[in-house]
Amino acid sequence: MRYFVHIGYNGLKYNGWQKQPGVMNVQGVIENALSKVLKTPVFIIGCGRTDAHVHASQFFFHMDVEQDWDFDLVFRMNKLLPAGIAIFEVIQMDGLQHARFDAVLRSYDYFIHTYKDPFLNGLSSFYLLDKLDFDKMKQAAAILPKYKDFRAFCTSPDKYEHTLCNVMSASLAVDENGDKLRFQISSNRFLSKMIRIIMGQLLKIGRGVLSVDEFEHYLIYNQTPELITPAHPQGLYLSKVTYPYLNLPPRTEFSSILQKQSDLSWQLL
Repeated sequence: MRYFVHIGYNGLKYNGWQKQPGVMNVQGVIENALSKVLKTPVFIIGCGRTDAHVHASQFFFHMDVEQDWDFDLVFRMNKLLPAGIAIFEVIQMDGLQHARFDAVLRSYDYFIHTYKDPFLNGLSSFYLLDKLDFDKMKQAAAILPKYKDFRAFCTSPDKYEHTLCNVMSASLAVDENGDKLRFQISSNRFLSKMIRIIMGQLLKIGRGVLSVDEFEHYLIYNQTPELITPAHPQGLYLSKVTYPYLNLPPRTEFSSILQKQSDLSWQLL
């Protein structure tokens, strides 16, 4: 029987989602916990691969388990798993739906704070910047859905069959004090470090180091910037994953205070 499992995790202590030998990873921690609880080897496939120290306020994986269980699996898993990983629900599927290949939309949030705040450490990326040109940054973000090929904003484009991404929306928001930024982007797929590279370029635009025209030039001609400076990973969240047959709201009560606050007090630029 195939099951989809809805989870969230704080990625600060992990070297990404994907299982790798010798390093802490979310996939391996969950597989070990499931195998102990269900008393049989369990292998899982995630909806994507987050980078080291990147968070997920909504994430899905699927698993195939032949035997039934007669206990509260969510409760037992949450007792066993580290505090930074939460199981929200286990959903029995009626076929062989695939957590990665069936996803039609993935949305990410990137949070920045421009003052030193120890309570945001690890939940948002700290950049000691002032007088960012929010209007120019907004103009650049609005350009993104107009283009399909994002080869210019990928660290290793040649490892993909193609670098086409259907970016459906991209926007910037700022809090009422102007010292916290939120970048949101949704697409069917993303390339390696694509969002962090874009965020790095938007920060250059905000500082006046890069023009909006130069930013668009990279997209028009698939030209990789001479110096790629991805933004820090700690501010990035995979925040929504949508399937044709499954569209659950994120469990924001389990995600960072930043995302709860953003729904209440952030103003769209």
